[in-house]
Parts: sequence; structure tokens; C-alpha cells
Amino acid sequence: MEKKRVLLSWSSGKDCAWALHRLRQDPAIEVVGLFTTLNQAFERVAMHGVRKQLLTEQAACVGLPLITLDLPWPCSNEDYARIMTGFIADVVAQGIRHMAFGDLFLEDVRAYREKQLAGTGIEPIFPLWGSNTRELAQQMMVAGLKAKISTLDPTKLDASLGGHDFDEALLAALPEGVDPCGENGEFHTLAYDGPMFSHPLGIRVGETVVRDGFVFTDLLPLGD
Repeated sequence: MEKKRVLLSWSSGKDCAWALHRLRQDPAIEVVGLFTTLNQAFERVAMHGVRKQLLTEQAACVGLPLITLDLPWPCSNEDYARIMTGFIADVVAQGIRHMAFGDLFLEDVRAYREKQLAGTGIEPIFPLWGSNTRELAQQMMVAGLKAKISTLDPTKLDASLGGHDFDEALLAALPEGVDPCGENGEFHTLAYDGPMFSHPLGIRVGETVVRDGFVFTDLLPLGD
């Protein structure tokens, strides 16, 4: 049977990294590449704030080609729709018929993706959908997935957790009501090692700043 060739939406964080791990365990699937939207003005992953250089090095660590889509800043809905429509048409032209996303339980996000891809020839796949996020967080940690917080919402988490590892100590420090995987936007991460990596991504923690109501911790390549 011919394998499904899948492009994976890649935010640089732990959930998409774990989605890659799950997809690679399915003998019917071949993950052929990653795609990421970048803030063109800052050359960083939207919301995660991860630098393009780290993103590129990270893709090399998991052994997959990376497609980056530059979004203007600010980005209107029209601009976003135009850029994504062109990208999806290119993907279909390459014979790819599936895109995967690391969403966990947000129904509105899933519905948006399904609506965006309806009629395009691309079928969305959600390998982590419906996971119990406390159990999922434990699975990630036991398997050796390592990630650091790159962005957090200071109305939900203490700003001092910026740059903190995604580990048992972090889970213990999360206030009641905060999702263990940050699925409600409480925090975002950069994955730097785990079973989906051929070798670790070398990073160090830089300065933490507050911008647009969020706390961003600059994660830097080793040696910078």
C-alpha cells in the first residue's frame, strides 16, 4: 500500500514535535516535510517568538525539509488567506494530499483548519486530537522530549517561568486551571530534544521581555 505523504504544521513547540513522533510510528504515513508561518518583520515564529535560525536548525535536527511562509506584520485576514491559498495549491501540485496538525482539543481551531482545507484536495490529520493533556505531558517527558517555554501569558503564569524547561517542576508550578500542555495559550515552547530528534538542538536562554501583553523569552543558538 502506498504511504500517505504528509506535511506537518510546525510551530517549533512540543506538541508538533510529539505529533511528528506519533506520525512516524504509523507505517501508513510518510512525513515529507514541515511548514511554518513566520512574522516577516521579526523573522520569528508567530506567538512562539522563536528565531528563524533556530527553526531551521531544529528542522535539520529532526531530519526534514522546512517550508517557511512569510506573513506581513500586521497581517490582515485577506493577506493570510491569499498566502495560504497559494501555498496549498503548490502542495497539491506536488502530489501531497495530507497535512497534519498538533492540535489537542480546541474545537474552533480544528473547525477553522478543516474549513480552510475543504475542497482543496488536502485532508487534515490530527494525530494528538482528544488526548488527556495531563497524561500526554507525562508521556512526552517519559519519552525524553525536552522543551523550554518561549512565550507565556502573564495573566495565567508567573513571568519567572519564561525559559523554564517543560518538566515535572513546571507541571508542579502551574496554577489550578492552567492546561498541562498550555493548549489554551497559557504558554508556548521550543522543543530541543527527544525521540523525534537525531541530535539535540543547542540552545541557551537569553533575555525575557514583555510585549503586546505576553512574556517572550529569547532562546538563542549556542555560541551566539
